[in-house]
Amino acid sequence: MSTTPHDERFMAAAIRLSRWHLGHTATNPSVGCLIVRDGVIVGRAVTALSGRPHAETQALAEAGALARGATAYVTLEPCSHHGKTPPCSEALIAYGVARVVISVTDPDPRVSGRGIAMLREAGIEVDAGVLEAEGRHSLAAYLTRQTKNRPYVTLKLAVSADGMIGREGAGQVAITGPLARAQVQALRAETDAILVGIGTAIADDPLLTVRSPGLESQSPIRIVLDPFLALPLTSKLVETAREVPVIVVASEEGSLSQAEGGIPPADATDMDSRRAALEAAGVEVLYCNPYHPEVLLPALATRGISSLLVEGGAKTARLFLEAGLVDRIQLYQAPVVIGERGIESPLDATDIPSGFTHTGTLMFGEDRLDEYERRL
Repeated sequence: MSTTPHDERFMAAAIRLSRWHLGHTATNPSVGCLIVRDGVIVGRAVTALSGRPHAETQALAEAGALARGATAYVTLEPCSHHGKTPPCSEALIAYGVARVVISVTDPDPRVSGRGIAMLREAGIEVDAGVLEAEGRHSLAAYLTRQTKNRPYVTLKLAVSADGMIGREGAGQVAITGPLARAQVQALRAETDAILVGIGTAIADDPLLTVRSPGLESQSPIRIVLDPFLALPLTSKLVETAREVPVIVVASEEGSLSQAEGGIPPADATDMDSRRAALEAAGVEVLYCNPYHPEVLLPALATRGISSLLVEGGAKTARLFLEAGLVDRIQLYQAPVVIGERGIESPLDATDIPSGFTHTGTLMFGEDRLDEYERRL
């Protein structure tokens, strides 16, 4: 690798840029691209909202004639196949770029290695693997869907000083303070979908949207594990389903699960009427065993969902943990004491499952966030 002292600096900037549209580029990854000439950035772009146009073509257009002889820094290998748009590798060649620096090679079999080969065959110098660990982290959702056929799953838990995540019969209980809650809003804004169990949906009646000023339009798809379609038509989720998509995952078998329950209907006719009412309100009903995440997650991936945030409740969190299908844990610990009728957290800092690495600690006022990740 013939990298220069400036390569890591420019790639780090491209990776930061790539995060701007996380969760909002449909099935395409959010890629960052910089065009650099004589140490000066002359073009920059991130994959557009909804996934097109790609970062490279936008950055090249901004650079114009200055792209000739320049270096392109791209967080993911440029595509080499004709899809709805021409290959980005062809655009880099056409603009006369002299060198391309790549962070991560694309695992998509239509691209993997082919983009690099196309560039080299055109006489362009290519260096790959610059800040690869950081690049893979920013592309974690895309890489997981490509290699594992499922979304990248983040489990978020807010735990009180006495090890609780809520109080029975109390609805939503504020455990963390406003600074930590704002951080969670930012996490929602860069995630494709957010998931809760029907017990949490009924007890808390949450919106599950992004409420930070300026980010409201970046609310994720909302998913409820709801085997018997018990989600009330008067719930906030149903009432806002035409504004922000809602998917309820219903049981194919109609059998009661041991996870967050729901009340089984008296007969199939009742289920049909519930489904019709929910669909009339704009809710999508997905028939897929809600308590078998190894089946559910691939089904969500086929809908273009690359990242999933699991937020509630305790049984749903335990379901994903026990299935070994959590990729990242965000564990907030607060000084609040819940006391009587507390709902015990399925996890605390002393029993993080094996395979996870502690990647950092942040403080938000009095609240502590510890993050743990599995290796991609």
